[in-house]
Parts: sequence; C-alpha cells; structure tokens
Amino acid sequence: MIIVVSVSKVLLFGSILVKSVSGLWPIPQSYTSGSGNVMVDLDRLTIINSGCASDILSRAITRYSCLIKKEKFSPPLDYNISAISPVATLSRLEITVNYDNTVLNLDTDESYSLVVNNDGSSCLEANSVYGAIRGLETFSQIIVDNYGKKIIKNTPISIQDAPTFKHRGILLDTSRNYYSLDSIKRTIDGMAYTKLNVLHWHIVDSQSWPVESKFLPDLYKKGAYSLDMVYMHTDVTNIIDYARDRGVRVIPEFDVPGHTYIVGKAKPEIMSCLDVQPRWDLNAAEPPSGQLNIAKQGALDFTGNVLDEYASLFTDNVFNVGGDEVNRNCWNEDPYFIQYLSENPTEDVESVLRSYYAFVYAKVAALNKTPMCWEETLMHTNFSLPTNTIVQAWIDEASVPEIVNRGYRVVASPYTSSYLDCGHGAWLSNWVNGNSWCDPFKSWMKVYSYNPLVNITTPAARSLVLGGEVALWAEQSDEIVVDKLLWPRAAAAGELYWSGPYVPNTTTKRDINDAAIRISEHRFRLLARGIQAEPTQPLWCIRNPGHCNLPETLL
Repeated sequence: MIIVVSVSKVLLFGSILVKSVSGLWPIPQSYTSGSGNVMVDLDRLTIINSGCASDILSRAITRYSCLIKKEKFSPPLDYNISAISPVATLSRLEITVNYDNTVLNLDTDESYSLVVNNDGSSCLEANSVYGAIRGLETFSQIIVDNYGKKIIKNTPISIQDAPTFKHRGILLDTSRNYYSLDSIKRTIDGMAYTKLNVLHWHIVDSQSWPVESKFLPDLYKKGAYSLDMVYMHTDVTNIIDYARDRGVRVIPEFDVPGHTYIVGKAKPEIMSCLDVQPRWDLNAAEPPSGQLNIAKQGALDFTGNVLDEYASLFTDNVFNVGGDEVNRNCWNEDPYFIQYLSENPTEDVESVLRSYYAFVYAKVAALNKTPMCWEETLMHTNFSLPTNTIVQAWIDEASVPEIVNRGYRVVASPYTSSYLDCGHGAWLSNWVNGNSWCDPFKSWMKVYSYNPLVNITTPAARSLVLGGEVALWAEQSDEIVVDKLLWPRAAAAGELYWSGPYVPNTTTKRDINDAAIRISEHRFRLLARGIQAEPTQPLWCIRNPGHCNLPETLL
C-alpha cells in the first residue's frame, strides 16, 4: 500500500502525516510513501555523482556521506518502537544534476526530486548543485537509527520539492557582541539543515568595527573590541566559501549614515553627535550616538571607500547599505551642519540626506551590485529609491504590502514575529522597569504563524515578496548563547519560507499541530549534529502529540 500525503489534506490526516512525513523539516511540497522499510548499508553506502563536474557537489557528497554514517539519531516518537524488519537494503544513491552552473543568487534553482524504492534503489535529481544539496539534506533526514541499524521507513518514498520563496535568511549582528568564526560556521550549518539560504551579516554597527579595512586600518585597529575580535579579509572569504558550499549566500550590511559612532574612533572629523551624554536618546535609537556628517565631503569620500572595499570583498550581487533609524536631531544641532545650511539657504536636512542617498545608490550601481536597505529609506525619506532596490521591512507587518504597493521587492522581517533577541528584558543598565522595546519573547509558533502574503492578493504583487529573515541582534547575545537563541526558532522561519504559509494550491494555513510534532523532532536532530537548540516542550508532550494542547474553545 502507498500512502499519498496530499498536503491539502494535512488537517484530515494528521495521524498519517506523523507516520509518513515524520520529522522532515521543512515539509516537502509533495510527498508520497508506502508501508515498506529499507535498511541503509553503511559499509557499502555510495553516493554517486552522475557527471556533474562541480567541486561544490563533490564536497557536499563527502560531507553528507560522513554525516549519515556517523549520526546517531532516533526520532523521539520512536522511543518504544519495535525493531524494524527491512524489505531490502540500500547501498547507493545516484545523483543527477541537469546543469553545471554553480552561480548562487536570488534566481538559483533549488528544486529537487528524491525517490527511494522498496527494492533499495534510490535517485536524486536536481537542476543545480544547490538543489542537489537540498535533496541530500532531505535524504539524510529520512534515515533514522533503529536498534543499531540505519532505516528508511515507509518506502517507497517519492518527493518533489522546491522553495516557495527565494530569500530565506538569518540576520546575525556581530558588532554589538563578537562571534567567533566557529560559531558563525555552526550557524551556517544549522541554516543548511533547515534549507535557509541567506546569511545577512550585519557586520558593523555603532559599538564596534570588527572587520579588517585596507583603505583605513584604524577603522578596525581602533574600532574593534580587540585585535582578537576582528574578521580579516581572509576570514570573510573563508565564511563566504563555507556558506557557498552549503547553498547559503552571504549578504553584508554596512549601515550608513546612522549607526556609525565607531567610525569616529578613526575619523572624528566626519562625524556628528558623537556619544552625546546623558541625552543620547535625543540623537540615536540606542547608545552610543553618532552618525556621519553628510554635509561634509569627507563623509561622502569615506562612504565611497567603504563601498569600494567591501563590495569587492563580499561576492554576492546584493549589498545592504542600511539606512535605518537616521536621527535628524543629530544634524540639526551639529554646528558644522547648521553653518552649512545657513550658507546654502535652499537646502535643509532632508535635501542633504537625499543628495547623500543619491551618491550611495549611484555608487552601488557603479559597482554592479543590487542595493538593499531598511524600510525607512523608502518610507520615511522623500528619496526615490532605484527600482531594483530590495527593501527590508521590520517596523510593522503592514509595511510589507505597502512596500509592494510602491512597486519594490521586499524581504519581510517584522519585529513582532521575526526578532529573536526579544524577551530578555532591558539591557540599558538602569532601566528598572525591566522590559525591552520589543518584548515579549517570540516563540517558534509566533515565527511560524506569520504570513508575509497577508493583504497581497495578485500574483504579480506576491512575486515582489522575495521571502523573509529572522534577526538576532546582539545587544544580549554572543557565541555562548547563539544556538539557544536561534534554534529551533529560526527553523520555523525555514519552513515558513521554504514550504510556504499555505498548504499547496489552497488558501489553508499550515497546521501548527503537525508542525509542533516535526519541529520537536528537528530540534533533536540539530542536537545530534552539534547544535545546542533549546527544547520546545517537555519530552512527555513530544512523545504524546496533542496531549499538551488546550481545547480549541479556550484558544
């Protein structure tokens, strides 16, 4: 007998879904299964690359071969399962990649198909090496431990899969607190296990400049927390290469003109409102205050040099120039800015800011990069962004349809459901009330339940929603707690943006009860792979799905 999981019937066949899809995360777009079981012969297991000349694929095959052979993972629902009698043995997976192109960008094809037959034969087909990597991840997830054997349950299995959204990311802030290369790589591993594909590297901010600069070495020599907390160019290239091997793009953010206090350590002459005390709150969103004095040519020259250096270092075709939380009061009270406006009576702060942005975006275009920015540049400034700009929405869920209505592509990151640093209280030393601006804590269910397509109805408008990101700002996080704060909540975003908020070909939202079963299993898989993900529930609840639910009438 073959069980077809028509994902449109998930709500009706929850018990079948537990059996067939089990802990696959994210859930595939199409999945059929049967009632057989196949044993994987680890001693003879060979993953065959049929003719694709790609070092990236070769390394992925080696990586997943090692993972499958070494991993000890038994699903939590199998805690009292009997020994499984396999009907056949699998010793070979054959991979076919239709095109050798290894370009990794917004338009990369990540689709794949995976088949495991009852006779132990199996094949994986994809249009790109990155689709093959996604399929290898799924293949690794259908293999479980059972009394010392590696088993693929519920064969034959046929999976057809592809992402709903092109941009599925994590923002990692490495300025407010430093992250080691190992912790960044471990985060990228978690992304690959979850089919996330963009690391938005918020690499600098007001508090530190932890990346090497060739044009102005004092930026990192005076701006990093210490010379042990610096990403040299070779480190950045190492991270980019590591991420590319796992199908993850690295998009850098160098936020200008705000959030730049630290530049003043190297170039104080081009800055305004440096570390104003005690009323920093009148000049910045958080301490220390300080932003580029955009009335000075030196600030433009500095910006141009930053873009020249780091647009070359970071290979992705998208470059994020920030533009959030620009504080006008900082310039309104700056003596040089006041003098400049008095000498140029046709100008005001807004016109100077527009001129600065015109310079920035022209420079980005000249460097053959696609610009990305925060929503304020579009929504709070009378500046005409280039039409190819990707706008990241964070202030309000309603920003997403508004940005789309203005004709721009959008990445959704509303703080109400996407900021993973929230819920730890205030970090300002004397804020005795205890709460932070974005409390409470965002549970995985809150992340998962967000729908970026709300109030966006036409296919053309929906195509402008590229996807979304969860964000881990680092005021209260560093490499010690990064696993706990990201996982498995970031995995909830992984399924949201890979599988989509709806059951395919319907307007039915995906079932949170089914997701709860699978994300709990995925958390244990992450643990088995060395990622210290936090628990979602007591183990009793995980072993007894649905028994820890409130009655529907109380929700």
